[in-house]
Amino acid sequence: MTMIKNKLTYYVMLALLFAYGCSNTKYLPEGDMLYVGGEVEVKDSVMPRKERKAMEKVMKGLLRPKPNSGFLGLRPKLYIYNLAGEPKKDSGFRHWLRTKVGEPPVLFSQVDLDYNADILQNYAENKGYFKVRTAADSTSRHKRAKAIYTVTPKQRYTIREVKFPGDSAATEIDSTVASIRRRSRLKKGQPYDLDVIKEERERIDQRLKNRGYFYFSPDYILVQVDSTVGNHQVDLIVKVKDETPERAKRVYKIGDIFIYPNYSIANAKDTLLTATDSIEKYKDFTIIDPQHTFRPIIYDRTMFFRKGDIYSRRDHNLSLNRLVNLGTFKFVKNEFRPSDSIDGVLDTYYYLTPLPRKSIRFEVLGKTNSANYNGTEASVNWSNRNAFRAAELLSLSVFGGAEIQASGQNKGYNVYRVGGEASIVWPRFITPIKIQDSSAFVPRTRALVSYEYQNRARLYSLNSFRAQFGYLWKDNIRTEHNLNPFDVNYVSPATVTQEYRDQITAADSLNDGTGEALRKVIDKQLIFGPTYSYTYTNTAQKRKKHTFYYKGSLDVAGTIAGLGTGADAKTKEPEQILGVAFSQFVKTEQDFRYYLKLGDNSQLANRIIIGVGVPYGNSTELPFIRQFFIGGTNSLRAFRARSIGPGTYRPETNPNGFLPDQSGDLKLEMNTEYRAKLFSVVHGALFVDAGNIWLWNKNDDKQGSQFTSKFYEQLAVGTGAGLRFDLSFLILRLDLAFPLRKPWLPEGQRWVIDDIDFGSKYWRRENLVFNLAIGYPF
Repeated sequence: MTMIKNKLTYYVMLALLFAYGCSNTKYLPEGDMLYVGGEVEVKDSVMPRKERKAMEKVMKGLLRPKPNSGFLGLRPKLYIYNLAGEPKKDSGFRHWLRTKVGEPPVLFSQVDLDYNADILQNYAENKGYFKVRTAADSTSRHKRAKAIYTVTPKQRYTIREVKFPGDSAATEIDSTVASIRRRSRLKKGQPYDLDVIKEERERIDQRLKNRGYFYFSPDYILVQVDSTVGNHQVDLIVKVKDETPERAKRVYKIGDIFIYPNYSIANAKDTLLTATDSIEKYKDFTIIDPQHTFRPIIYDRTMFFRKGDIYSRRDHNLSLNRLVNLGTFKFVKNEFRPSDSIDGVLDTYYYLTPLPRKSIRFEVLGKTNSANYNGTEASVNWSNRNAFRAAELLSLSVFGGAEIQASGQNKGYNVYRVGGEASIVWPRFITPIKIQDSSAFVPRTRALVSYEYQNRARLYSLNSFRAQFGYLWKDNIRTEHNLNPFDVNYVSPATVTQEYRDQITAADSLNDGTGEALRKVIDKQLIFGPTYSYTYTNTAQKRKKHTFYYKGSLDVAGTIAGLGTGADAKTKEPEQILGVAFSQFVKTEQDFRYYLKLGDNSQLANRIIIGVGVPYGNSTELPFIRQFFIGGTNSLRAFRARSIGPGTYRPETNPNGFLPDQSGDLKLEMNTEYRAKLFSVVHGALFVDAGNIWLWNKNDDKQGSQFTSKFYEQLAVGTGAGLRFDLSFLILRLDLAFPLRKPWLPEGQRWVIDDIDFGSKYWRRENLVFNLAIGYPF
């Protein structure tokens, strides 16, 4: 009976698919067919299979027109177009469905086989296959037609020799071209490639513009190809065209530099009116700023040009980038004009349109995490982009939020937060010694003070203060540094309820470390010392197969104070400052991510995090707010947030009590995730997460929590699958995960793969973890 049902289901599905396919062809014009795409076959017995397949893929992308978009062999947009029918008017639901959602059929009569064959032949010749042959044909079935292209490339030509003008060339520009040949894109022995020749012309143009040839263009470079040298080789002769204009052959210098910092696009003529009393001379700059909106110091630190300098495209772009990166100007426009009085000189004009000086922003955010906390936060941010007339950014903000746990161990212990922050950012280094910076990014000095009041309902409330002074700078678009020589954090309990004290007393009686964990949350904490972080990433380069992200941080707290007081918490009571024991430790965290592009719509994302904190002197453990945590939406997704470890330790849980977060001095986390586009905005993922945290020193109340050489036997492991909805402006993520290995179980029983039972309600309740979040986990 079961077999009959399965066969019946199979035939019904087959019939539905057949009916679906027919519905997309029965509306076609008489005598025409639906174009379902083209195939390209490269026939070459010498070319490696991988290169041949790559060439076929590129050539297929050149074919026109593109067939109707499809999914799993189906064409839903075309089906919707046919289903909607011809609308009676240019409005209404049917018109919207047909024109906005649907897609008209791509007909085979629209396909020009000869044109596509010529495109493929031209592409192959541009890649060095000079004797290529192409042929086009088609096949059809059930009113569907496919184009078939066959490309026979023959042997590819390679470069025998590249000839540049000699060093003793007749003209100055020829000599300059000869002097920049060392890093040429054209290499002896490489295959001939027209795209590489174009890149070489662009390279030469860029180098010449950096040497003062302002009016030069890539079109003035000629690369002659001599294919008569035999043996499937070519000689390339690089030269400046004879018809190149004279002004493109000469070097230009910078003349007068004019700056209009209040330029208005809408009232350009009025902006450019120059009254004598509105002109200010500052070094090499002529500033027209009647309102004295900005102090001239900002131009001295952003402009790379000086009067008399040889024009350089690099300095040109650096100046524009730094003006944009000030964050003060909405539009930045630059113009060069030949001087009226001096030959070979360019006068420079900068037209700067400021953003509104003051602004206010109101934000409301929603939050959900795997610890079953659902919350919201509202904030009001006021900013002044030119606080002291040198593009300083002054920001003031206040915020309030709530996190409510709908279910789970800590249900009812909601978290409420209010606070504020004030910061000022100077677009330069403020240091005792002058620091020269020549990158395209403006360095910044930031001072910040903040306060937060956090209340956990029925338990306690905390006051948290922070003050920072530091520097942020970038060497290039891929690297960033953040150094805070001064960083102070002070946390103090405001109130502690009797219920919380009773829970600590009850936990102490268990002698399992839970009482200590609860007590640490409300301890006073004073942390001060320098912090530094370095970030490198090239993940913005979407076409690269291998991309990386790395962030390393270093936190050194209480070193000088500890040395000065002779602190040693292992042998005596901790030293105090203003009645509070200060923390002394060294902490570093290394976050490395590697992304492997598997195809146009799929990739393998990997991450490893190693964190080490070493308490010493005045501390035996890291302060609670600086310790490591693991588990949750962006960590080990098969486990509740901050619930793993340390080591094999797992506290006794009171169903009616508050469950504290577990923390440690060391952390190891590893994640790997396969990501692929399914259809439209829907992406899928399969992932595996592993890791744990440990304590540096032995804690008798937390058995198994100390880091040992057998740390790998104490890793928690989880796996799962998820969906991501990429809506451009945000990515909504849904993950469902379950544990594979539970480190707190006895040795030999930690792998729980054999226990997996999706049909068991009890197993699902105890093991399945649902995560809802915004953005990717890494």
